[in-house]
This record gives sequence, C-alpha cells and structure tokens, in this order.
Amino acid sequence: MSRRLLVTAALPYANGPIHIGHLVEYIQTDIWVRFQKLQGNQCLYICADDTHGTAIMIRAKKEGRSELDLIGETSVSHQRDFAGFGIEFDNYGSTHCDENKKLCGQFWSSLREKGLIVERNVEQLFDPEAETFLADRFVRGTCPKCHRPDQAGDNCTCGHTYNPTDLIDPVSTLSGATPVLKESLHLFVELEKMHGFLKDWVSTSGALQSETANYLLGHFLADELRDWDISRPAPYFGFEIPDSPGNYWYVWFDAPIGYIASTQQWCDRHGEKLSDWWQSEDCEVHHFIGKDITYFHTLFWPGMLKTAGYSLPTKVHIHGFLNVDGKKMSKRDGTLVKAETFLKHVNPETLRYFYATKLSSRVEDLDLGLAEYTEKVNSDLVGKVVNLASRVGKFAHGTGLSETYPDDGGLFQNAAAKGQEIADAYEQCEYSKAMRLIMELADAANPFVEHAKPWEMKKDPERQDELRDVCTVALNLFRQLAVYLAPVLPTLAQSCGELLEDPIVSWDQSQSPLVGRGVAKFKRMMDRVQIENLEKMIDESKEEAAAEAATTNAPTFNDSPEPLKAEPLAEEITIEDFMKVDLRVARVLTAEHVPEANKLLKLTLGLGGDETRQVFAGIKAAYEPEKLVGRMVVMVANLKPRKMRFGMSEGMVAAAGPGGADVFILGVDEGALPGQRVH
Repeated sequence: MSRRLLVTAALPYANGPIHIGHLVEYIQTDIWVRFQKLQGNQCLYICADDTHGTAIMIRAKKEGRSELDLIGETSVSHQRDFAGFGIEFDNYGSTHCDENKKLCGQFWSSLREKGLIVERNVEQLFDPEAETFLADRFVRGTCPKCHRPDQAGDNCTCGHTYNPTDLIDPVSTLSGATPVLKESLHLFVELEKMHGFLKDWVSTSGALQSETANYLLGHFLADELRDWDISRPAPYFGFEIPDSPGNYWYVWFDAPIGYIASTQQWCDRHGEKLSDWWQSEDCEVHHFIGKDITYFHTLFWPGMLKTAGYSLPTKVHIHGFLNVDGKKMSKRDGTLVKAETFLKHVNPETLRYFYATKLSSRVEDLDLGLAEYTEKVNSDLVGKVVNLASRVGKFAHGTGLSETYPDDGGLFQNAAAKGQEIADAYEQCEYSKAMRLIMELADAANPFVEHAKPWEMKKDPERQDELRDVCTVALNLFRQLAVYLAPVLPTLAQSCGELLEDPIVSWDQSQSPLVGRGVAKFKRMMDRVQIENLEKMIDESKEEAAAEAATTNAPTFNDSPEPLKAEPLAEEITIEDFMKVDLRVARVLTAEHVPEANKLLKLTLGLGGDETRQVFAGIKAAYEPEKLVGRMVVMVANLKPRKMRFGMSEGMVAAAGPGGADVFILGVDEGALPGQRVH
C-alpha cells in the first residue's frame, strides 16, 4: 500500500542568496522525496520564502524600494537557483500571502482560547534615527563583564552572555546612533503550560533522533520553559496582530505556519482538501531542518500544532552544517559559495552526489574538501557508473539488445537482491550507506566489460551476436545503477532512459532487465570534474567578498531570522600588530570599469614620484570612474598583492559605509601629499 507523505524543508530567508551550505538541506530533502516517488508513494515537497522581519524592512529601506519588491525579486532568484540543482518543489510559496495570514489568525485564536497568551510591557533598546526597536544582532557595545569593546548584542568573545540592555555604550548597527530604552507591549506564549505534552512528545513519539531528544530533555525540558515572545512592535514588516493593533507576529510565529499555507496553495490548484494532508492520521509529516533551528521545530512548533489541532511531525530530520576543507564557510576565504556561482563552474549533479556520500541520519557536520570532491566524483561517477555505458554505448546503437538476457554470472540478479537494502538506507536517510552499496555494485559490474573487450569484438564480423550480449549485460547493469542513483542523479537517470528508450519512473525497474529492443545513439553523459574549476569558483567568491570588505566596515544582516549567536570577532590584535598596517595617501591617476565584475573599479594610484599601484576596489555602485581621477584617497600600501581574475591587486582603498551605493572613500586633509603616511 502506498504512503501519503507531506515533506518540508526549512523556509529560506528572503534577505540573501542561496549558498552551498543551504543546499545541503534542500538536496537532502529532494533526494528523499524523489526516492519516495520512485517507490510509488504520494509525496509532496513543500517550501516557501520566509519573508518577514526587521532585516527585510531595513534592507528594503536602504535600497529605496518596497519590501514586496525585495521579496518578489528574492523569490525568483531562490527558485532559479534551486531548479539549477534539480530541486523540484510541488509548491513554492511565500509567508507573505493571504493563505498564511488567514492560518496565522486561526492559530492565534486557538492559543488565545486555550489561555496560552500573556501580555506584558518590555524595556527594549530603540534606535531614534532608524525609528525601530533593535533585535540583539543590531546592537554592539562594550561587554559588561570583561569590558571588551565592539561586542555583539547578546554575547561576548569572552564567553559571557547578557541582554542588549546590559551593554556599556551600546550602538545601533543600523544607523550608528546611541539607542535609548523604550517600553513597549509584547505578547508571549506560556510554553510552560505545555511542558507535560512537549516532554511526552519528545520522549515517546519517535519523531526525533535520539541525540536531539536527549539534548532537549536535558537542557530545556529539565527546567521550567520560558515564555516565548511572539510579537514585535511597529515598525515591523509582517502581519499585524488582529486583536493587538500596532503589534506584529514575530517572524518565527508565521514562518512555520507557512508550511501549511504553501500546502493550501497546492491543494487549491489540485482540488484537494488541506485536512487530508495536515489533519489526517493517514498522512505522514516530515520536516528537514538544520540543527540551528531545532528549538523552534521541536518545542514551539509542536506546541502550536497541538493547540490548533493540526498533525504533529512524524519525523524531524535534523542535519549538521557544511564546512569546506575542514573549516567553517567564510566569505573571506571564498568558501561561502553562492549557488549561482557554483553553477557557473561545476556540474550541479556532482554536488548532489558528493553530499549524498556524506549524509547520514545523524546530526553531523559535513566537510567538502576540494581534492576529495574531485577524486570521488571522477572515480565513482565517471570512472565506474558512466563508464559502463560509455564503453559499450557506441556499439549498442547498431546491435540493439538481445532477445533474452544473457548469462552474466549472476551480476544482475545479485544487484537486484541488493535493492531492498539500498531502499532501506534511503528511507532512513542513510545516504552515505546507500552510495557505498551502489558503488560496490559498480565495482562488480565493470570487470565484466573489461574482460569481455567489446571493442575487439566489434572488429570481428563473426562475434556480433556475442557483442550484442555484452552490450545487453553492460547496459542493463548501468540501468540498474541509474535506477538506484535516480534520487541523487535525476539528470543521469533521464539520460539512461533516453538511451534505452525506457524512462526511469519506478524503483521496480531495477529488478527486471530490458531485452529485445533498440538503443538510441549514445551521447556523452558526464564530464570529469576539474579541480581548476573548483579553484576558480573559490577565487570568484573570494574576489566578491574582498570587494565588499574593502568598501565597508558596517555589519551585514544575518541571513536567517532566528536569534543565532554572533560569530566571534577575528583574533584580537595589539597596537603593535596594528602599527604594521602602512596607511598612505595616494592620488587616483586613472579609474575605469571592470566589465566582467559587478562591483569593481580598476584604479591606478600614485604614491609619489614614479611609484604607482593597481588596485581593484568594490565602489562601482557609489562612484563614477571619471569623478575619482585626481582625488586623494587612503590606501593600505603594504597589503600583500593578490592575483585576481581581472589582474593583480596591489593594495586596498580605505572606505566606510553599509555597501552598494552607500560607500564613502575616506577623506584626506587638503595639503596632504601622495606617499605621505596616515597616522
């Protein structure tokens, strides 16, 4: 009997592009959904953009456009990038939609009716210039414990945590203004009233990995649960609370409800009832999320669902983070690679496969090593899987497949018998195990072709029947692998279907060989990954990050709405370290656009006498080149030259501002001479 499954991936925030760290989750989920559909199960893959919050409001204001324009543009780019990696949603919506607003009202009414909402006044930092209350990540100041300056709004690099109101000399990162304390009404969900239900669900439902359940029971559910602040005062981009004018539902209230709203949109298109998917014991609900949003999906969300009468998650599949070459992804290192940048340089199917070789059902971080990536993809996919088809494909077009399946020494039957074990691994999200089992079958199949030497049979007119049998075996073993890999490599599965004129649509196709039919003309299916292309991808990402860093010292918005801990600052330096930086006055001798770059200008700087430097600066949006010529600037003169795609950059121009058109080159006193040191 087929199953009915409702599957979600976390909603990407509409304040930034998709990068390869995000793709771990969406690819993991897409693989699971594709597997379920191959099994004949009715499975919906639901997602949407998470669009509300202060960050969206502030960014739209800075860019001089409406929030609707910003989130509309982001939705297009997100869906484009997902499609580039073969990620197929049954519905991709937005939390800023009528369906979500209506559902939020239903959930809110349920919480009110159950007596779970409490109101109280809260003192919060307010930016008098930006005219908005400040979330933790929009405040910096001096740590109240160690007195270290320029620390995040909720924690210091010394390890101390605090409230933003505890900071000494706090500063708003939105405007640079000194925030003031201001009181406002906030609404809270009294989670403690659901403590018993949540503890029982975490302990006995089987919806969580054991390590996650143990963590929740030991850290949060061992004590009284804190009230959840569910509202934000105006100004705020979101849905206004109907019975509390001037207050808005916090982004983490309406975001998960967006799963249901997006499902509603699918139901409306297909003439189905929402209750059959979200209020039915016959439908499983599976959430795929990153470990950083575990708290919201395993305490807040089940509590909301229970209160409103919706289905609780059957399973919450939680994954770890992505590291690159053993280190946390970093813009500075060029390893925070945008999806669109990756697509310029590398076949996206290879990333799907590499992630699959790393993913398991445990909450573990993944590592993408460039050398390992190249070796694994080339060895497994090109050298083993595609190799089976490519070595006989050009012969099979003329011979077709044999009328009966030849003797292959039990290869096909043995591989068919492995189908259930591979399927179980997919079902349990043990993708790395599934890939290992599939590659073992590829290892067993390739020697058959190697020993048969079909390229020699082709030369002998009397061995054409034998050649057809060899092609029949090799292509059926390839097709079997393509079926098993179809959830991971949909494009390869499509190519296999076109070659054998039999589209891959069912897992059961791995159990019976194809015989007695023609074979289409063979087309190249996959090229080897070149490590040089991966390095170009990293370099391009690094150049963009360097251009941004060279033009702003303002903080960037976190690309997720949840209150994550701020990243630690760079390693503390002494005044002696800082004195090593050689700041010099320089005159702009020439300035020109860099056609291949969106943000860079190419400058020639004069340092006095005949000494000149070539510098690439990310100030294109702020300055016309001709208006810079003759201007005095401050440059870092002893920065190690760095080879960029456009040429050698021999320094850095000092500038400040939030970025884009709001970048300001540091001024130089009149009378300053080129080459003069700046103190």
